[in-house]
Amino acid sequence: MDRKVLVVDDEKPISDIIKFNLVREGFQVDVAFDGEEALKKVYQFQPDLIVLDLMLPKLDGFQVCRKVRESFSMPILMLTAKEEEVDKVLGLELGADDYITKPFGMRELIARVKANLRRIDVDKKKSQGNSVMSGNLSIDLDKYEVKKGENILELTLREFELLRFLATQENQVFTREQLLKDVWGYEYYGDIRTVDVTVRRLREKVEDDSSSPKYILTKRGVGYYFRRI
Repeated sequence: MDRKVLVVDDEKPISDIIKFNLVREGFQVDVAFDGEEALKKVYQFQPDLIVLDLMLPKLDGFQVCRKVRESFSMPILMLTAKEEEVDKVLGLELGADDYITKPFGMRELIARVKANLRRIDVDKKKSQGNSVMSGNLSIDLDKYEVKKGENILELTLREFELLRFLATQENQVFTREQLLKDVWGYEYYGDIRTVDVTVRRLREKVEDDSSSPKYILTKRGVGYYFRRI
């Protein structure tokens, strides 16, 4: 395995132990200790995934996440010592793909890293030579590109994966737990807000009116599905 992971955490003992365990699993790892250094290393190191602490000097994790999402779509796994729901939701709103709360077990962190990277590989294999058209929406599964009319939409990798999963199985309703497993790539850990926030973000980009969606619909009390029009 030669995938590259950037670990961003200002607590050196934590970043050291994360790096040690990831290197032992076969990853290439670089480390940044503040938000400004993190942004520089995103461009220099070109990681396949970022493990990003929320509380950082100079630029916090929210600011780093927002800046990264302006140019890159690699998975972002956010670390937070806070239990407040608003912090987790805000991180997802800004484009984080996943989060884990400190203190965490190293086995769980590595599983999350592998799951996020594995999902990229699986989706690329599934998407070769396929496309989905619906209304003014065009989803090129080969290029990982979505157009609304003539405009290319800026989706995060996770947003694209969710749209691909639903659009290639139109009219099939999936529970939040199923989507966590099949799109995020890990078993249900107990917080389904991750799915709700990503759906809301995706609707704001692909729908003409996100409050009255026509593509990504909700089956009350069950979950979500894609309707082709």
